[in-house]
Amino acid sequence: MEDLTLVIPAKYEASTLPKVLDELEKFDVRKIITVPKYDHETLEAIKDYDCKIVHQNGEGFGNALIEGISNVETKYLCIFNADGSFDPKYLNEMIIFLKNEYDFVFSTRYEKNSGSDDDTFLTYIGNKFFTKLCKILFKLNISDVLFTYVMGKTDAFKKLDLKNNDFTFCIELPIKAKFNNFKSISFPSYERSRLSGKKKVNEFKDGFLILISIIKLFIIKK
Repeated sequence: MEDLTLVIPAKYEASTLPKVLDELEKFDVRKIITVPKYDHETLEAIKDYDCKIVHQNGEGFGNALIEGISNVETKYLCIFNADGSFDPKYLNEMIIFLKNEYDFVFSTRYEKNSGSDDDTFLTYIGNKFFTKLCKILFKLNISDVLFTYVMGKTDAFKKLDLKNNDFTFCIELPIKAKFNNFKSISFPSYERSRLSGKKKVNEFKDGFLILISIIKLFIIKK
C-alpha cells in the first residue's frame, strides 16, 4: 500500500499517537500528521517516527484535515484518528474498492459486522438522525455520515474544495462527494475505544453546527 497516505490530525495526543504509530509500522503506508505549532508535547512524542509532520496554521479538526490533505502526494489517502479508535486492519480491504470502481469508501458503525466501543447514546441518536436527514435531502447511500474513517482517491478529495474548519467537515465531505457525482460505498468497521482522553466533540454545540451546515449545503444544492 505504498500508494496510500494516512492523514492524521493530532492535538494533545502525546500519550496516544506513539502507540498508534507503533501499530501502523506493519503497514506499508505513508503518514502525514497535522499538529498545532503550540502542541509541543505531541511534537516531541513523535519526533523519531517515520512520518511527515505538518505544522497546522489554522484551528479546528476540519482545518487540520484540509491542511494535511493538501500535502498528500500518493494516489490514495485515508483519514485516520490519533486516539487509537480506528483499526488499521481494515486498510487493505478498503483500498480494494478504490482500485476497482469507487472514489470514496466511508466506514460505518451501523451495519452488520460493525459497531462501536466509543459511541454514546447521544452520539448514536445524533448520527442516526443526521444520516437519515442526509439520505432524504441529498440521497446519500452511506449509513454513517459522521464517521470520518474515510478512504478515497487523492484527486477526488482535492476536487471537493473542502472548507469547513470544525467538526462540520465530517458532513461536508460526503455531501460534496455526492455533489461531484463521485461513487461512494459504505464499509462495515468496528470503532475501538480510544486509548485515553475524552471525546473532543460537544454533542449539543457541534450537533447544532452540523445541522446548520447541512441546511447551508442544501441551499447551495438548490
